[in-house]
Amino acid sequence: MSNISPLAFIEEGAIIGEDVEIGPFCFISGKAKIGRGTKIAASACIYGNTTIGENNEIFSHAVLGSIPQDLKYAGEEVELIIGNRNKIREFTLFNPGTAGGGGKTVVGNDNLFMGYVHLGHDVIIGNNCILANAATLAGHVEMGNYAVIGGMTPIHQFVKIGDYAMIAGASALSQDIPPYCLAEGNRAVLRGLNLNGLRRHIERSDIDALRLAYRELFESGKPLQEQASTLLESTSSDYVKNLCTFIINTKRGIPYERNQS
Repeated sequence: MSNISPLAFIEEGAIIGEDVEIGPFCFISGKAKIGRGTKIAASACIYGNTTIGENNEIFSHAVLGSIPQDLKYAGEEVELIIGNRNKIREFTLFNPGTAGGGGKTVVGNDNLFMGYVHLGHDVIIGNNCILANAATLAGHVEMGNYAVIGGMTPIHQFVKIGDYAMIAGASALSQDIPPYCLAEGNRAVLRGLNLNGLRRHIERSDIDALRLAYRELFESGKPLQEQASTLLESTSSDYVKNLCTFIINTKRGIPYERNQS
């Protein structure tokens, strides 16, 4: 049995799973689908064609699925899709996709979105990510798994952030951040590997391989993509291959301080 406040407003057509909790003064769109075990606190709003998976926690005044903040949007049918076991804190704002970006904003599983986080249209978030208070992602940003974004950090549209990357708080990011790396500053540049995050998840030998690769890529003074192509052909480490492939495929470039010696 679901526990739905009589003060919540749920449009006809909404699909509500078992054991869902919906607090007072919530609004649930008739096109919304809420998975079992999800908890929606007072005054949260679920708009449009929004699908929310199982066992999510959505806190007060979150706004999910309201129309994209894109002047090109003209009422097209677009979606917001949220996976399972996410924590979505107070005053967060998630927009759906746009026709020009594939029509979907997609959030994976087991993520933490702290207060005032904004996900713009057509954003893709992986699993086990943490976005601290007031992190703001513009349209078309893509994040891998286990990435961490510090508070008060804006991220430019179309930026890609790799697995296990970390962006320090109060940075401003306008270029791609490769997997396993740490970036900081305004504008943000690479400061090394995200060693604290890596030590929690991967073996020491793999971290050592990434250390060597980082030095060859970013501290050798050689052209970055050329060095990444060479290293990709010679390495046996899947982690290093992932790092090199990301660098080769970047569209916005990698922000790092060039060695002039």
